[in-house]
Amino acid sequence: MMKMLFNFDPSMPFSQYPCSVSEDNAVISTGVSSSELRFEAKIEENGEFWKQPDGMGYRPCLDFSGKYRRESGEIVKDRANYLMVVVSGGMNQQRNQIVDAVVIARILGAALVVPILQKNVIWGDESEFADIFDMDHFKNVLANDVRIVSSLPSTHLMTRPVEEKRTPLHASPEWIRSHYLRRVTSLIALLCVLLLRGLDSRLSKDLPSDLQKLRCKVAFDALRFAPRILELGNKLTERMRSKGPYLALHLRMEKDVWVRTGCLPGLTHDYDEMIHNERKARPELLTSRSNMTYHDRKLKGLCPLNSLEVARLLKALGAPKSTRIYWAGGVPLGGKEALLPLTSKFAHFYNKEDLALPGELEAIANKASLLAAVDYIVSENSDVFMASHGGNMGRAIQGHRAYAGHKKTIIPNKRHMLPYFMNSSIPEAEFSKVILELHQDSMGQPELRTSKDGRDVTKYPIPECMCNGTTTRSSA
Repeated sequence: MMKMLFNFDPSMPFSQYPCSVSEDNAVISTGVSSSELRFEAKIEENGEFWKQPDGMGYRPCLDFSGKYRRESGEIVKDRANYLMVVVSGGMNQQRNQIVDAVVIARILGAALVVPILQKNVIWGDESEFADIFDMDHFKNVLANDVRIVSSLPSTHLMTRPVEEKRTPLHASPEWIRSHYLRRVTSLIALLCVLLLRGLDSRLSKDLPSDLQKLRCKVAFDALRFAPRILELGNKLTERMRSKGPYLALHLRMEKDVWVRTGCLPGLTHDYDEMIHNERKARPELLTSRSNMTYHDRKLKGLCPLNSLEVARLLKALGAPKSTRIYWAGGVPLGGKEALLPLTSKFAHFYNKEDLALPGELEAIANKASLLAAVDYIVSENSDVFMASHGGNMGRAIQGHRAYAGHKKTIIPNKRHMLPYFMNSSIPEAEFSKVILELHQDSMGQPELRTSKDGRDVTKYPIPECMCNGTTTRSSA
């Protein structure tokens, strides 16, 4: 662990409204020395910010075992058993559940009916699978793994589904087989339809190698966005890249994010009071650790970065002032004013509405899932990506960029960098050096999923889904 450059008192209160400060007060020190200016200029001149991490030769490597391939023939021929799933949440949450639905169908040896997307109660989006994803591509890519059908065949239309709503968290393949097959044992010889709901995080992250590979195949190869969405996302990518490399930021500053995380935006007293009152009125929205104060959450790195913190982090990591930034996400609490600490430092700041031509977004204007898909495409295509807070989209893009060759992805080390952000006396050049050191291993370098239990292979695709010259392929 790096030695602190100062004494930090964890009981020290935070600045009440860090994002409401003026431009002059936003800098760390009151004066900037010539050495600090040279340090900043050197970073900007040598283009270090755009340098990609060493991918160590890792490439996609989905070599399924002989046993898996032998079993596939019987599984895709099955015409008696069908799995239906209803997936919920935002687009990226639904995407995760679709990945697991395919794997569960494989575990059960059943055909999968194209997943039903539950209407998003928050955004009111009624998009269906084919509106977001390329259905034909989805079926074709997985044709040798799981049989996928658009709807139940006529032979099963009158069959009453066996519905399951209580799948436990992190269920193993053994549990799924024993529990679900036991429930439908009396129907197996005839016709069976199993209906699953609430799949979010239900399937274990630690699966046999072949099933991990299948997860990757679904997430990175099969779940391609629908042609019109892909075309629009690629157009916006071209417009961002027309003048050089760009950074994509996924900013988590919406009102519901502050409520759910138990954190405060730090804009004004009125905004903080608004969040506090809503959280008090709806305590069920708080996602976890309800006994922790905002101060404790912030110290543990559990709060989203606000725009001032994002700006300071990017500057310390060497982002040039001329950096072109694409920002993904919903409207931040406080609107444009909440973004001022960031836009005042980086003027080339765009979102999809800024880049789209008149009428280009009209067809998807009120469809949150389709708008999120466009953000996903432009972010995944970027030269550098960073999320201000964890979440389904940030995790999915991190994994996708790793699978694509370990494109630079900045993972903010919030817990360890916070004390330096709170110290107004540390010189600018020293601050930047410390922040760079804290993030030297957080730039999207290859990282083994197996180095920690419970990691998602679609976020850390090594070793199951990627290989290099030093790894062996599975062919047994």
